[in-house]
Amino acid sequence: MIAAAAEWVAATPFAEWAAGSALAYPVANTVHVLALVMLLGGIGLVDLRMLGLFRRLPLEPLARALVPIAATGVAIMVLSGATMFAADAEAMAASETFRIKLVLIALALGNVALFRWRYGAVPSGRVGAGTKLLALASLLLWTGTAIAGRLIAYT
Repeated sequence: MIAAAAEWVAATPFAEWAAGSALAYPVANTVHVLALVMLLGGIGLVDLRMLGLFRRLPLEPLARALVPIAATGVAIMVLSGATMFAADAEAMAASETFRIKLVLIALALGNVALFRWRYGAVPSGRVGAGTKLLALASLLLWTGTAIAGRLIAYT
């Protein structure tokens, strides 16, 4: 399925531009890393707060300030990631590390959906064991996604 999608993407004018431009990939890669900082910096601090760190910071205002930054980071990463994928779609589709990254992204987004379904935008009151488990999963999944993304170039 990924190979078929990659073949289709590789035949588009967008992929031709992304692969042929001297700036498209390096700019997209830089933007991708900066958006990753937005994601991990935002949601990472909220997750750490839910795990018991920074107890002096009230959770609700912290989450209301940082979750939108993290979500914007995800949106930017989708766009910059699409550009990087288009530049070398068939090689990316063949990469085991890239496929692992996609699975981790799916699991991380599922974790976000479960959190929102269970608690809404921000948990109110005391943070229980279930919330802590989802926060830990968030930290591990998004960090794993970042690590897999950086490893793609080396595997």
